[in-house]
Amino acid sequence: MGKKRINLALQGGGAHGAFTWGALEVLLDDPEIEIAGISGTSAGALNGAALKSGMIQDGEAGAIANLDALWSRMGAVGDMRLINWMTSFGPGPGPVARAMEYSLPYSMAETMSRMVSPYAYGPLYSNPLRSVVDAFNYKEVCSEIGPRLYICATNVRTGKARVFTKQEITTDVILASACLPTMFQAVEIEDPETGECDAYWDGGYTGNPALFPLFDRELPDDVVIININPLERAEKPVTPQQIQSRINEISFNSSLLSELRAIAFAHRLLEQGAIDKGSMKDVKVHMIADDALMNDLSVATKSVPTPYILAELKAAGQKAAQDFLKSHKQALNVESTINLRDTYG
Repeated sequence: MGKKRINLALQGGGAHGAFTWGALEVLLDDPEIEIAGISGTSAGALNGAALKSGMIQDGEAGAIANLDALWSRMGAVGDMRLINWMTSFGPGPGPVARAMEYSLPYSMAETMSRMVSPYAYGPLYSNPLRSVVDAFNYKEVCSEIGPRLYICATNVRTGKARVFTKQEITTDVILASACLPTMFQAVEIEDPETGECDAYWDGGYTGNPALFPLFDRELPDDVVIININPLERAEKPVTPQQIQSRINEISFNSSLLSELRAIAFAHRLLEQGAIDKGSMKDVKVHMIADDALMNDLSVATKSVPTPYILAELKAAGQKAAQDFLKSHKQALNVESTINLRDTYG
């Protein structure tokens, strides 16, 4: 029996991308799964680049090792905007998240990000993620072999998504995909056709992640979304931190929801015979998520990559992926495991 060929759609969400790290490890460790395409934004772009580079080095084992190395580097990141001030202790991720969110150091940094432009640093400015992203082997990241990799960033001038692939992917492209404008200066990227530079911000505003590159006919029909931004929150946000966090979640989920609605609409047209089968890709959608955990965390844990939270997120991602495969692996390449019509239609 052949392998289950899938595409991965990797959301951004700062340090919460460690959840994706754990989920990817489980998928890579399953001999019946083959990853054909990857679309990633922000933390999803970093995870995607690490996975592809490692696959070319040493197959699935190389990808797992590369992801481990990436998140080891991420756990060591620290500056005035990413305050790695909390040591590991274990009352559970929820209480830790709330302690971080209401702590004086985080509150000061969060307030400063709203009052002080990242351009105010002048010549002292440096992107703390550059050393992390520079460590990738771009000959492997951009290779024609291995899974196809697509990275989304938002063009500041046009407000449109731009998807980079193959030789277009550089350190600056990945930094652009993860560029929150209140924290980092926009990343300038030259257009090879015009020679002009455009500024780019986080791809989450326009594609978190972008699904449309995965609709290529040469790629499999199945798209597995690893979701790290909760789609729903039961409780009404009332504190300034909660309100801002929910605003960010809604804005970063809006593009994904739009694409899922478009897929649901295409499914209806196919079912009604309004369009001929084969004239449009019949995308099968799946999702790995843990909304309960993400509801218990906060915006603080996205921007402060403490080793304790990263470890908790990785373990949660592993469990979510294991549960997904146990329940839905046989449905891969057969049917969607999300009811798009009821949920997003």
